[in-house]
Formats: sequence, C-alpha cells, structure tokens
Amino acid sequence: MTQQEKKLPVPPFTTETAKQKIQMAEDAWNSKDPTKVSMAYTVDSEWRNRSQFINGREEIQEFLSDKWQNELNYKLKKSYWAHVDNRIAVRFEYEYQTKEGDWFRAYGNENWEFDENGLMKKRFASINDVAITENERKF
Repeated sequence: MTQQEKKLPVPPFTTETAKQKIQMAEDAWNSKDPTKVSMAYTVDSEWRNRSQFINGREEIQEFLSDKWQNELNYKLKKSYWAHVDNRIAVRFEYEYQTKEGDWFRAYGNENWEFDENGLMKKRFASINDVAITENERKF
C-alpha cells in the first residue's frame, strides 16, 4: 500500500476526526472533480445512491461525471450526525440547477464505513429533491 492509498485521519474516529473527515468530503465534492473524489474510496467501494448501486472507483468516477454534467451550479454542505469506531453518519443538503434552469435542493443522510487506511469502503445515501425558486437558494 502506498502513502497515497492512505487517507488521514484513519479510524477509530473521535468526534474531532469524524468532523475533519466530513469537511474533507464536503470540500472534495464541491471541487466537482470525479477523480479527486474517487480517491477517498477503496478500489472496490460499494455505494447505494438513491436507488442506484455503484461499485468501485471507475463507476464512482462515471457516476460523478454524469452527476455534475446534469447538476449545474452544485454546492454541498455536510454536517456531523454521529460516529462510532470506523463509521460516520452524515446529514447533508445541496443545491443545483438543471440544464433547463430549474433549481433544486437535495436533502439526505449518508452512512459511511471506512477501512483501516481511512478509505471509505461503503457509502449508503438516502436523498430527496425539493424544487426551489432561485430566491430560495441558501448557498
């Protein structure tokens, strides 16, 4: 394993390191760089995103590329919910605009599980989208 395959902080998490991990994820996702984001996950990472099942970094990159081509002006905010050992629960909301110009805010919860090197091996996300007007935007 190379140093690049280790993603600090590593479990077991404290409240402080769990919040650090959450902020790192928020920053990465807001970069809208699928390759950068995918490097925080194991090569065989398992995702459930809404009703879609995604496996491995290559599928993560494809999913995120498609996401950010369709969810324009994307801005995400994550917040700590709970943690234990190598798991973190996160609440989040993000806003985006469709190609047609409509705005949405997505609300959701994620459950994360990490390997011993601090790479996320499981991500389960439940997400709901709500139509908003441009003047209702928070981000």
